[in-house]
Amino acid sequence: MISNVLENVGTKKLFTKMDLRWGYNNMRIKEEDEWKAAFMTPEGSFEPTVMFFGLTNSLAKFQAMMNKLLRDLINIGKVAVFIDDVIVGTKMKEGHNELVAEVIRRLEENDLYVKLEKCK
Repeated sequence: MISNVLENVGTKKLFTKMDLRWGYNNMRIKEEDEWKAAFMTPEGSFEPTVMFFGLTNSLAKFQAMMNKLLRDLINIGKVAVFIDDVIVGTKMKEGHNELVAEVIRRLEENDLYVKLEKCK
């Protein structure tokens, strides 16, 4: 919930904000469920293999994946995630860079990358 994120952010002094380059549209649709997202084109039927904009629950599934990926860091109140935005917040400089590196490592392990130009 956004209110929880904002409440947690208020106690921090140092922040790193990361915006993912590709989000839910990089998530694989289960092979047995591809037919559910099928649509017709002039060339015939097309069954997508990844989530796409407008597909019901794409954002919710992506948010759930991000929460699972960073759950332990979210639970200790040092990371907040809202869809494709990740905020790392700490009270002190010590350990901040290591925490950011851990988040980036987990993202990379899951083929998720940040837009460097949108990070602060």
